[in-house]
Amino acid sequence: MIPFIILALVGQLIASISQMLLKKSSQKEYPNFIRQYLNVLVIMGYGLLVVSMFIAIVCYGHMPYMYVVILEPVGYIMVMFLSRMLFAEKITKNKIIGMLLILSGICVFYLI
Repeated sequence: MIPFIILALVGQLIASISQMLLKKSSQKEYPNFIRQYLNVLVIMGYGLLVVSMFIAIVCYGHMPYMYVVILEPVGYIMVMFLSRMLFAEKITKNKIIGMLLILSGICVFYLI
């Protein structure tokens, strides 16, 4: 089961990277409507999202539900740190409170 937990975390990282690619694409100006949705960043972003979905399907079939609920919100935390590294977004007090709420929710769910 440990390999599936690691694979699920890799899947969450891939999904987070795909969100970064889509955000990067949305920050650019494109000459027309078609290029806005058919460019390398968007295609790679959605491609990685599909890959992460297939990884999740495989992992969730081999893991107890308890682990799925714990691993799924980790993606939100990854996105926050990737946004800080790639886009120099500030980690605000509200983001830290949100992250702590996510982590406390995981702890409460796991302990009950």
